[in-house]
Amino acid sequence: MKIPKIFLSLIIVSAITLLSGCSNNISSTSASSDNTLSEITETDGNAVGRYLNGLNTFDVTSTDLTDGVWNDSISKTHIGDNASPQLSWTPIDGAKAYVIYMVDDNTNGFLHWRSNNVTETELPHGWASATEYAGPHIGHGYTHTFNIYVIAVKEPVETLSGAVNSVNPKLDEFIQSVDTGINGSSGNIIAYGVVSGTFTDARFRGDRTVDKNKPYYM
Repeated sequence: MKIPKIFLSLIIVSAITLLSGCSNNISSTSASSDNTLSEITETDGNAVGRYLNGLNTFDVTSTDLTDGVWNDSISKTHIGDNASPQLSWTPIDGAKAYVIYMVDDNTNGFLHWRSNNVTETELPHGWASATEYAGPHIGHGYTHTFNIYVIAVKEPVETLSGAVNSVNPKLDEFIQSVDTGINGSSGNIIAYGVVSGTFTDARFRGDRTVDKNKPYYM
């Protein structure tokens, strides 16, 4: 039996519409998956804190921290000196050295400080060199949290990975390498201390009169 052309045309149009709808559903699902991955990356920054969680801790203090806010002088901005914060802690039994990481907690492993084989336990303001330290510099108006980790190790770390003033997506691998001694065995970390504070772009602070039209440089 022959199918009239008008019915054949209707069948073809319906099929095209159905396929088009399926295609739209796939695109929508893909977009949703991409957004989910993006959100995970955005909040997956503090690999140091996650790895150290559960280990023994000790107290670290800083005179450059006031009411939970880092002093402007530690920032790499037009109002700062790009000077590393003062740090102090009690010597840890069995520790031959200390490792320092300063991480922007709101990013994917952005490092601001990386010092290896530290033997002092009293670091004055501005102690770190320019190759090891780059202070907070938020140019978009947000308030970020910056954590400084002091890690006591049994044996010195041969090479401390991580790029200062840069995002480090593999920060979890870097901190894991700190826990690996020169002989290749794990468990090199004895304990750690952390001191944390926030920093906000000066142009967006409610308690300051700052010309928001002036250039913001780092």
